[in-house]
Amino acid sequence: MSLRRISAADAIARLGEFSAVIDARSESEFAEDRLPGAVNWPSLNDAERASIGTEYKQVSPFAARKRGAILVARNIASHVERELLTLERDWRPLIYCWRGGHRSGALSLVLDQIGFSVQVLDGGYREFRRAVVAELETLPDALDLHVVCGATGSGKSRLLGALAAAGAQVLDLEGLACHRGSVLGPVPGMPQPSQKGFETRLWQVLRGFDATRPVFVEGESRTIGRLRVPEHLVDRLRDAPCLAVEMPLDARVALLIEDYAHLVADAEALCALLARLRELRGAATVERWQQLARGGDFPTLVRELLAEHYDPIYARSTARHYQRFGQAQQLALADGGAATLAAAAQVLAGAPAAPGDDR
Repeated sequence: MSLRRISAADAIARLGEFSAVIDARSESEFAEDRLPGAVNWPSLNDAERASIGTEYKQVSPFAARKRGAILVARNIASHVERELLTLERDWRPLIYCWRGGHRSGALSLVLDQIGFSVQVLDGGYREFRRAVVAELETLPDALDLHVVCGATGSGKSRLLGALAAAGAQVLDLEGLACHRGSVLGPVPGMPQPSQKGFETRLWQVLRGFDATRPVFVEGESRTIGRLRVPEHLVDRLRDAPCLAVEMPLDARVALLIEDYAHLVADAEALCALLARLRELRGAATVERWQQLARGGDFPTLVRELLAEHYDPIYARSTARHYQRFGQAQQLALADGGAATLAAAAQVLAGAPAAPGDDR
């Protein structure tokens, strides 16, 4: 038998070595967060866990364990039949559950008895989660962060994409959060991950950066949609050198209409989102914006939203939160077109540190 337990630190360091990373928890636990690259082989699914829990409380622990053993055995047999019949002996999985106990233990035992080299994450997902939280407190310190600032519609997100295409290191917080960071920010067809899932995605990206090269990241608030950016990363961003992106108003309006085409095509969905601004901007103003949306006058609507809502918020927030914005490197973009952004990205990707960066 070759089953052995390994620590979370060891598992993280060797993630790329395993033939598969198998999560033996239920489907809802797996959906909330998991180890990078994991697949879900539940020893008990959500309905079965609920049923066993009820029997444990209402009948007896012994009766619940007997019934649980039946369900776990059936599920493991199904996993083996579905996944393992064509695999060779050199297949080497890492298996985990919540705490590295019964659910991963049952699956690991069967696979070990078959003859596979099985490793079990000691402490399970809980220990992995602790390692992620601890590293999110230290990883940002090693990075040369450069914050891309600019008013709404100035092409910051597009510039990050162009920088990534040019070979620069980019931390796309909005992409990781599946949200554009404002009241109009939900991305169609892409629900936000859980808070834990967002932090695991972020942790994985941060670990992959080369600390000797700059990392470009858009300036964000402490929250993106319903998700919180880890506090230590926020602190590092607010003390980092800045790149100030500027774009003419007409170009910003055109860019926003392009980027929010799904709302331009669905005025009622846009009006529902605008309704969330009533308390901040007043009912009369919001009703006017809704009338513009329903009437299809999106250029006027966007201009008013920028002038009366987004630009004032941006000016106050940037001045208050980004300590080095006054020494920011300036970047003037004529428009948000691909050629304009690609040219700027090529310069930035090979540029020296921004003025004011004394590290």
